[in-house]
Amino acid sequence: MQFKQIKPRPLKTSNYLLILSLLFSIIQTNAQTTYLPQGDKANILLERLEIKARKDSALNFSKLKPFSRFKAISSIYNIGDNNQLTYRLTKSVCLSKVDLYNLYALLRNNYEYLPDSLRNVFKSKKPVLKNFYTTPANLYEVHVKDFDLVINPVIQVTVSKEKDNDETLYQNTRGLSLRGRIANKIGFSAYITDNQEKTAFYVRDFVTARRAVPGAGFYKNFKGTGYDYFDARGYFTFNVTKYIDVAFGYDRNFIGNGHRSMFLSDFGNSNLFLKLNTRIWKINYQNLFMELHNADNRVGDKLIGKKYAAMHHLDVNVTKWLNIGLFEGVVFGRQNRFDFGYLNPIIFYRSIEQQNGSFDNSVAGLDAKANIGKGIQLYGQLSLDEFLLSEIKNNRGWWANKWGIQLGAKYINAFGISNLDLQIEHNRVRPFTYSHRDSVANYTHYNQPLAHPLMANFQEFMGVARYQPAPRWLAVAKLLYYQQGRDSSSRSFGSNIFLPNVIPPRDGDYGYSIGSGWKTNVLYGSFLLSYELRENLFLELNAVVRRQETTTAPLTTANTSIVTFGVRWNMHRREFDF
Repeated sequence: MQFKQIKPRPLKTSNYLLILSLLFSIIQTNAQTTYLPQGDKANILLERLEIKARKDSALNFSKLKPFSRFKAISSIYNIGDNNQLTYRLTKSVCLSKVDLYNLYALLRNNYEYLPDSLRNVFKSKKPVLKNFYTTPANLYEVHVKDFDLVINPVIQVTVSKEKDNDETLYQNTRGLSLRGRIANKIGFSAYITDNQEKTAFYVRDFVTARRAVPGAGFYKNFKGTGYDYFDARGYFTFNVTKYIDVAFGYDRNFIGNGHRSMFLSDFGNSNLFLKLNTRIWKINYQNLFMELHNADNRVGDKLIGKKYAAMHHLDVNVTKWLNIGLFEGVVFGRQNRFDFGYLNPIIFYRSIEQQNGSFDNSVAGLDAKANIGKGIQLYGQLSLDEFLLSEIKNNRGWWANKWGIQLGAKYINAFGISNLDLQIEHNRVRPFTYSHRDSVANYTHYNQPLAHPLMANFQEFMGVARYQPAPRWLAVAKLLYYQQGRDSSSRSFGSNIFLPNVIPPRDGDYGYSIGSGWKTNVLYGSFLLSYELRENLFLELNAVVRRQETTTAPLTTANTSIVTFGVRWNMHRREFDF
């Protein structure tokens, strides 16, 4: 069979296996990389392959996001050895028609990692003006000796209607993304968008309370009740050795297997970071150093104060199906300088913090993930901010027993239905967790939390159903319920981690439990129907129903429903699921 006879769409299963077998035999083992962007559609495939294979060490290190493009591609071939690749894909992993389509999309969206002998397979038959869309996935590409460049437009336009709201809600995003490699030694990526949006009432309440647009940094008011902001990100990467990757830039990171994270999430604004990732044998060790912004009231034109964070995460594949990780992080404020003691890549931060007089805000944690049975993954996180075992035994609700826990499960091909994936998750965080004695070293960045968007003093239950009935179609249903004890106007009950956890605003040392304060119950449901019109261009219909009730005096309710239609191109969805 000659490759020029293979059409980009559709591709038969036998052709997939031919491509994979050839690519597996010649793929490089030490290529430079960039990362899959936030919300990339390939995440669905990689999650499913990890749970299906159960024995792939590359995919088992899936807690750290974003994923490396090169490792995402190479992980496909690590499912089995060279002689067993075809057997493992067709028999053990059992890829469906939709999985094969998604796998093919992963390859054509990462064209620079394909060998020359395979690139003709993914070329477009009829490029636009000869130089544009030479492959179906990318607007403009350059692939010559020692240089790769990929450029794409970024567009998202949505129109929404909210119940009891006379205004038309919308999102209008335009921008550009690019990525590339130089001499296979340096990788680079940039993403910039200009955004105007008008959001639902409950999101505006968040902005008013936090003086921050979810997921954004500096913003301006737009036409009264809207928001105008830039989203600019960029980084470069290089290898120190075969086993150590370095990334430096301005973007977001995430630690965990859940929809939420107790350690670090990508809910908030991007930040300046230096990341060192060491992967060898059954171990993956990540060092993450970040420059963050203090909470700010956004009054006047002034320089926002800086604070800093340093985090370690150690992943160990105890068995081929069980992964256990250790986490430690510290957030600290100095007069616009980094404490170089925290640059130590190995020592426990708690010892450094104690030598500094326990002045900083340190968090430790444990996480685990197990791929068991047929298509089931169990995962969890435990975050420890501060606690005394004696106070836990006394059960008096001591304020400084601060911890968060996450328990979750994923079930792919649920009940024998191909590409029906279910997920349940429970998150629970004690009052005052992530807070600190001052307003600087709390676990926040740019007026938004670094971990869970609800901050603290809550319990949350979540269920997600994701179904791909055909290659281009995706349906996602989500239902979440949470109860939170919110602060009154005169007293902190530990939900607002921006407030110092001293007296006042805290009133007393005991009597704090999850839900203490103004008990607020929120029920949130959403349904998304998405169709991929062409590569990375989606038409989407989304419906949201949200019910909020405060059961402690004063009794208040805030209910709403929103219907949205949108077009999205090369960009993640904006979703406000809180």
